[in-house]
Amino acid sequence: MKYSLPNDLDKTRIPSHIGIIMDGNGRWAQNRKMPRLYGHGMGYRAIKPITEASLDFGVKTLSLYAFSSENWSRPSREVSGIMNLLKVAIKQQASELVKMGVKFIVSGRIEGISEPYKSILEDITYLTKDCNKITMNLCFNYGGRNEIVDAIKSIAEKIKMGDLFVTDIDDKLISSFMYHPEIPDPELVIRTGGESRISNFLLWEVAYSELYITDIFWPDFTPDNLAEAIRYYQNKDRRFGGIGK
Repeated sequence: MKYSLPNDLDKTRIPSHIGIIMDGNGRWAQNRKMPRLYGHGMGYRAIKPITEASLDFGVKTLSLYAFSSENWSRPSREVSGIMNLLKVAIKQQASELVKMGVKFIVSGRIEGISEPYKSILEDITYLTKDCNKITMNLCFNYGGRNEIVDAIKSIAEKIKMGDLFVTDIDDKLISSFMYHPEIPDPELVIRTGGESRISNFLLWEVAYSELYITDIFWPDFTPDNLAEAIRYYQNKDRRFGGIGK
């Protein structure tokens, strides 16, 4: 489906990278007297139209917070259901992602994911590696603190080997050791479900991101809602610590 950018939005000021904390699946389901896992399934269905709209609007990277490193503490039945949903979703959508030109990448401690789920993520990453219309960065088994810790460990190892010196360390160097330094920091972070916290999402990268919070639960989030978030972004005066106009 083709989504048109609303006329009041400036197509030259579309955020290149949008991060989405896809919250509210469980509450959405509970409000309908349904199991929480049903809500996760409906949340999965919301991803495709948002990806299509992002592509049509001119967004280049979409980072989706799908499963945090803390989510393992949820009931085992819910966790196993989410993992199986991941497997089914990727198998169903693999060819569609290629057709749409979606490059699929993963942020997170992939080595901590058991087979066959780890292989599924690796396979779809390889299958879409040459796609270049939009990048979908799936944050899975991801934690912002973990990412920073992993970057520090990698830098420390380089220093130990003599490839780097302590005096080389600055923000640009640290950024280069994040999971995907090739993608820009998100200009806009959307959180559905009404909560007003970052929840360990891209902690290093969102230092100057605009944060848009909506009470809408993720399964109900539509391209129109995405356009509204972009409208909010375009109405902000992004000062980056400086003085506004």
